[in-house]
Amino acid sequence: MGTQSAPAGAPVEYAVAVEEYLGQAGLSAASRRVYGISLAGWAWPLVGRPLPGRRERRGAAPPVVPLVLLDDPVAAERIAAAVADRAEGAGTRTVNRELSALRSAAGWWREQGWIRADPTAGLRHAKPETLAVPLRAAQVAELFRRPASLREHALWRVLYDSGAPAAEVLALDASSLDPARRRTRLAPGLAWGEQASQVLRWLLAGRTWGPVFVTGRRAPVGTPKSDQARMSYRRAAEIFTAATRPLDPAGRGWTLHQLATADRP
Repeated sequence: MGTQSAPAGAPVEYAVAVEEYLGQAGLSAASRRVYGISLAGWAWPLVGRPLPGRRERRGAAPPVVPLVLLDDPVAAERIAAAVADRAEGAGTRTVNRELSALRSAAGWWREQGWIRADPTAGLRHAKPETLAVPLRAAQVAELFRRPASLREHALWRVLYDSGAPAAEVLALDASSLDPARRRTRLAPGLAWGEQASQVLRWLLAGRTWGPVFVTGRRAPVGTPKSDQARMSYRRAAEIFTAATRPLDPAGRGWTLHQLATADRP
């Protein structure tokens, strides 16, 4: 990261700049709250950390981000990667709203002379119609015959059975599962079938705490202990696409969204 200092009079921290922006924007109380949540959420990707799931984010303090970081090219790269990660799991409407909030705030900060670069430059709103078509039941059956790790089979089966966004499934903790009822204890809760339940039992092997789907990669320095072992959406998507490339006639591989929205027999 560059060593460029903040312009004179500019807030040192991103969070302070967010408050300054919200204070002058003339938003209603409800809109200000939505914008505030959206802008605070970008703090994690800006320092190279995965955005926590909705449950973990409640009450969690965002990391401290120097405002000058937004002038570093790495900020634009991280924001672009975060947009790509969240477009599928959170839904295009949510991602587009969050991107619009950051773009508006960054534009105002540039007008004040607090930052010089636009970290959202070149990014476009995601279009729902560009999502690939759901998998057919026969393709799903072929997928589950593929060799893969226990973790992958558990993730894919829960995702297919529940139809939930991948980010929501990846955010599951073992303590939130209700094995007897084959669902989570959270309202409204995710539900899955017997085969998924069996694979989950093998995967957890009696473990009742921590992330259900753990990563095999070392977490970045500074990642909270509660999230250190959690598998990221990006990694899960990479593995799924690579595993399904031989099954895709186009040779590109499939997406987790195609599995979550797949046809049921």
